[in-house]
Amino acid sequence: MKTEKLSFTGHSGEELAARLDYPAGKPHATAIFAHCFTCSKDIPAARRVSQRLAGMGIAVLRFDFTGLGHSKGEFANTNFSSNVADLKLAAEALAAEIEAPSLLIGHSLGGAAVLRAAGDIESVKAVTTIGAPFDPEHVVHNFGSALEEIAEKGEAEVSLGGRPFIIKQSFVEDVSANNLRSAIGGMKKALLVLHSPIDQTVGIENAGEIFGAAKHPKSFVTLDDADHLLSRAEDAEYAADVIASWARRYLNLPAVKVAKGAPDGVVRSDEADADGFLQDISVGSDHHVLADEPVAYGGSNLGLTPYQFLSAGLAACTSMTVRMYARRKGWPLEDISVDVIHGKIHAEDCDHCEATEGKIDQFQRKIALKGDLDEDQRARLLEIADKCPVHRTLESEIEVTTALG
Repeated sequence: MKTEKLSFTGHSGEELAARLDYPAGKPHATAIFAHCFTCSKDIPAARRVSQRLAGMGIAVLRFDFTGLGHSKGEFANTNFSSNVADLKLAAEALAAEIEAPSLLIGHSLGGAAVLRAAGDIESVKAVTTIGAPFDPEHVVHNFGSALEEIAEKGEAEVSLGGRPFIIKQSFVEDVSANNLRSAIGGMKKALLVLHSPIDQTVGIENAGEIFGAAKHPKSFVTLDDADHLLSRAEDAEYAADVIASWARRYLNLPAVKVAKGAPDGVVRSDEADADGFLQDISVGSDHHVLADEPVAYGGSNLGLTPYQFLSAGLAACTSMTVRMYARRKGWPLEDISVDVIHGKIHAEDCDHCEATEGKIDQFQRKIALKGDLDEDQRARLLEIADKCPVHRTLESEIEVTTALG
């Protein structure tokens, strides 16, 4: 996965800062993540959800609303309607960069914004809200006693999340005038509502009202004991996993077959993408990994290549063998790092190889040992590395038999 900086023009003509999280291979879909009130695109929840989705093949644009984060403009001159306008412009920017978004994700007031905007963005097929209020006016409870000063003077400084913000009466009036019931009922998009029953910022009753106003297809998933900001990594990653699995039905994402557990002692590779090279590899019922090829070779780059797995086996076995010996000897080995590079060389360049023509495989191994070891100990551990079972297998005579299953 890679992340690139991006900018586009917001509703006021100011430049808005964004990040685009790309999958390792070609994106199967695109999405926009709208952050919570006075937050930014870089809060842990936004970053973790976006990067998790990118790892599942969905490119995600997350951006700072006008006057927040790294975006230019005056926050004091914004309101809920301007956030919706920024969101629509973000969709246009994403369309120009890759393709128009098919998924909108909104957190807290950002969730209310995606509910309002979804019906006006034709490309969107699915919408997800996380801890979103049913009524945008819900946000004014954060202003407390400052509401009277805002009404009297037209604006007031309010502390939100430990930071000062100028809130104007125009903001209060705008959120008060926005009712989402008709927008939710008429957006004609699939809806997933995620909410924690112990959310102290936006109560769980909001999820019920959003769900009730929406037409099918709609789904609700509880976030159990998560807080409003999904500050724990496991909560954000769980939300991302749920979103990706749910969205697959509505975004026409290629189905990744889940490999059935292979029998004990068997390593099984099931084809996961017939149009590329993605493989679903299982070892018994305990372990599962993906294998693939780079994009340049027709793959989607979602897993290690076969030769990288082979190199990984040599590297891991080497490290384990060295650790086992040092542990038995009681030597002060603190850490081991093993680099393996696979390539091919001409047989005539190999002094000890039996073959004299063509090319042969070569594994270059570099071992870094950290700890208060003397030279004799380091030399001995280097010798022990050559006794690694995988090393011996690679250098011994090998037979592979093949039969139809």
